[in-house]
Amino acid sequence: MFLSVFDMFKVGVGPSSSHTMGPMVAAARFLAVLRASPFHFHGLKASLHGSLAFTGVGHATDRATILGLSGFEPATYDAARADVALAKIAESHQIDVNGLPPLHFDPKKDLVFDYGPALSGHANGMILKATDAQGDVILQETYYSIGGGFVLTAAELEAAGGGKSKVKADVPYPFETADEMLAMAKSSGQSIAQMKLANELKFRTKAEIDAGIARLWEVMNNCISRGMVGEGILPGGLKVRRRAKGIHDALLAERGLNMTAPHTINDWMSLYAMAVNEENAAGGQVVTAPTNGAAGVLPAVLRYYLDHVPGASTTKIADFLLTASAIGGLCKHNASISGAECGCQAEVGSAAAMAAAGLCAVMGGTVMQVENAAEIALEHHLGMTCDPVKGLVQVPCIERNGLGAIKAVSAASLSLRGDGEHLVSLDVCIETMRQTGHDMHEKYKETSLGGLAVNVPNC
Repeated sequence: MFLSVFDMFKVGVGPSSSHTMGPMVAAARFLAVLRASPFHFHGLKASLHGSLAFTGVGHATDRATILGLSGFEPATYDAARADVALAKIAESHQIDVNGLPPLHFDPKKDLVFDYGPALSGHANGMILKATDAQGDVILQETYYSIGGGFVLTAAELEAAGGGKSKVKADVPYPFETADEMLAMAKSSGQSIAQMKLANELKFRTKAEIDAGIARLWEVMNNCISRGMVGEGILPGGLKVRRRAKGIHDALLAERGLNMTAPHTINDWMSLYAMAVNEENAAGGQVVTAPTNGAAGVLPAVLRYYLDHVPGASTTKIADFLLTASAIGGLCKHNASISGAECGCQAEVGSAAAMAAAGLCAVMGGTVMQVENAAEIALEHHLGMTCDPVKGLVQVPCIERNGLGAIKAVSAASLSLRGDGEHLVSLDVCIETMRQTGHDMHEKYKETSLGGLAVNVPNC
């Protein structure tokens, strides 16, 4: 299965790619099914299962589902228009969407949080139903939000072997493991970015790829900039105060006094990451990298490269993102990028591996050094749980992105000090992440039933 750079990096809305973007995408897909159906529909119902139920309120899953059923999609999301639509539905108990008759929907009765066992396909499951005038269900579909905004129906998930397609992609460099990637790079003499670009050219023109990548970085960078000036308390009830602006102001003041300590560079990296994740927590526009919960790591490392590394060039942005997306694709294909499936090692860990690989590549690293950088970053996130307090993508998520960025830069630096030879391969590390996630107790996988989520006061 081919995973494009535009699959790994998607413009969307916070706070969660799997719990906000995924349900919105699933609901939009369900509308398409209804439009193509010969039946006359009268109403809609939805149920959320597994992690979508346990942490759905904190992740705005209910809001996202209703908006998706109202025709909203992540890439074109308009917050002001969404608020108006939700208020109208709450008052009228009716959804009006293009191509369908008015549909009855009472948010308090027709959207159910099912706290029983998760559905069989994935921890993030939801069932959408359409009813007739008598209230009988005449069409329904089960969807799974498998991380990073990716959505599959139950049938698609089964056909793909749990989301891991066994069909080799029809592209010039169809690598599905890091070992295959290294072998193809050696035989072709191409870098990871060059191989990834060749694969992308099977589906888009060079101009389309360039424009798309430029757009991705524009949204990422704008998110950092907004986060560094944003003030106030984040929504959700934890009363978490935005910190990025204060950190930024302090760093600028210290720079002006020429009193910056060498280790302060870590604060800049954390600043960039926290700025993104504060924006995400506030429901702002972000890019999955590879998820919303881990959206700050990679932009922070790329901004660090552009702003702080001597000789850095914006012409390397494409190489950074293409390399990173290749590594992210390996993590997703051979393990997971879903916190509900494998814990935060799959989100921040994968993001750190992607960022480390991208930085190593644009710093002149060999393909072997790039693979080593990704492995180092991922290895030292293994076992990391996903335990968001009150189900919100705030604590520990915001700071965790900052530390993930620091680890990514350290991993790239360490790999560049070596020759690429190392004991633990990236493939072994990814497989270890998969096994660890499988063994991890459910309460540590984005259910807010364990860890910090139960040991920190929720108000």
